[in-house]
Amino acid sequence: MAGVFEEEKKEKKAAKPKVVEKAAPADSLEAVFASFAHGEKEIDGKTFAKFAKDCAVLNKACTTTDIDLIFAKVKDKAARKITFAQFKDALKLCAEKRKEEYSALEQAVLAAGGPVFSGTKAEANKFHDDKSLYTGVYAQGGPSNVDKDKVSDISQTLDRSAADVRGVKK
Repeated sequence: MAGVFEEEKKEKKAAKPKVVEKAAPADSLEAVFASFAHGEKEIDGKTFAKFAKDCAVLNKACTTTDIDLIFAKVKDKAARKITFAQFKDALKLCAEKRKEEYSALEQAVLAAGGPVFSGTKAEANKFHDDKSLYTGVYAQGGPSNVDKDKVSDISQTLDRSAADVRGVKK
């Protein structure tokens, strides 16, 4: 019984193909920083964690907890974000934590290029995609709030004829 349930879970996972869009290799660290910053001059802790995950900075020696601690170490006390200079300092601390050269980590980050976007691709649905299978009002083009045989304007809705002070028509 448990085996059947596991097979159904595997089928559901296989039914929704995951689409992953990887970035092209970057020319400089500034380009990588800019791609994660989305036009801003600073990035926050969440974005720095996404950078570490997408650019393969994380490993057994440098975990997500270490990334958070490194971010907290390089940022200013009252700040919530880091600048590019602080980003480079954080990358040096990540290299130390990973016990490797800064230049090797920099090359790995440049090879990754930028953020990785992933999602699921919708499957085909014959009742939605094939308009010949539509029924009811939708087979005729869908509902409408405009009568096709009348010209609609505000004069049909409102009575603008003369009235006295109390609103009684004369």
